[in-house]
Amino acid sequence: MKIVFTGGGTGGHFYPIIAVVQKVNKIIDEDKIIGAKLYYISDSPYDKQALFENGLLYEEVRAGKMRKYFSLKNFSDTIKMFFGVLGAIFKLFSIYPDVVFGKGGYASFPTLLAARILRIPVIIHESDSAPGRVNNWAGHFAKKVAVSFKETASYFPIETTAWVGQPIRAEIEHPNDHAKSLEYFKLESDLPVILVLGGSQGAELINNTILDALPKLLKNYQVIHQTGVKNYKNVTDRAKVILADDQNKSRYTPIDFVNPLQMKMATGAASIVISRAGSGLFEIASWGIPSILIPITNSNEDHQKKNAFNYARAGACSVIEEMNMTANILCSEIDRIIKDKVIWGRMAECAKAFNKPGAAEKIAREIIDMALSHEK
Repeated sequence: MKIVFTGGGTGGHFYPIIAVVQKVNKIIDEDKIIGAKLYYISDSPYDKQALFENGLLYEEVRAGKMRKYFSLKNFSDTIKMFFGVLGAIFKLFSIYPDVVFGKGGYASFPTLLAARILRIPVIIHESDSAPGRVNNWAGHFAKKVAVSFKETASYFPIETTAWVGQPIRAEIEHPNDHAKSLEYFKLESDLPVILVLGGSQGAELINNTILDALPKLLKNYQVIHQTGVKNYKNVTDRAKVILADDQNKSRYTPIDFVNPLQMKMATGAASIVISRAGSGLFEIASWGIPSILIPITNSNEDHQKKNAFNYARAGACSVIEEMNMTANILCSEIDRIIKDKVIWGRMAECAKAFNKPGAAEKIAREIIDMALSHEK
């Protein structure tokens, strides 16, 4: 049995794949399936350690990003995409998997097109309220379509689509013990903790606003701030200047990239999460923590704004749009949620209610069943 996973470009595409692979490996072990091989095909490995730990063999296929606006890069990326599709056809023909699982993103297009040409069964998963272009296209020939938001099902054929929720990695699905988490980060036990997640690449607007707000925030709160790897030095250098004479500077903990252990500890400590509004909001829901979401204004199909307001309608978060994102507004919203136990408790309960557990297991089982039936 051979299974190919494809997707990429961001952690929002990559890590749900890892969550599904974890469950696929579990089923393979429990059902004693012999000779199974798992492959990950994309334009970059994204996280080599995660691939290695989960037994994924990496195959590189070039991919080009098609922008909706005029750009000279569209010409070079069209050529890149053409050769990427040829490369994907060659690789898929040599592997000849029993099923291909696509998570969306431009990096999945060559492999999904190759699978269609070679008539290999395809399963896809869509995390956002409105599907991206690749999944919107692939959903009309995929054997099965899984979606995270119930509303997204309307974009795909009803007979092949199921609302399953979002695959979440086992190691971060549940927060750690609160006291142990505070001890891990050497935090004070009597002050609330703000967890800031800008994504693996960081978010410049969120970083800048947090830095502007730090002197005020640190009077009443502690801050764990994921800055993004590329932004870490800039953020920490500026924070040193801003907090040079601040007696509360030890309450600020910047981290370039939060690994699974740190994430589990950070969520165990956190009283509120500040984040973008990608698929990571499902992780926040699984933690049952109130949040403030800042959607990207010009995301594909405006999906981040749709995600954020979908989640807000469930009562689990507050939304601040980019045009309104200032230090004062952010601080006021944090105070409003944390200082009112009724509001905080209601948002926490709504987050837990929004969470739909078991998505990774359901998708993994469907992948295995389809692969086994294709083998026969």
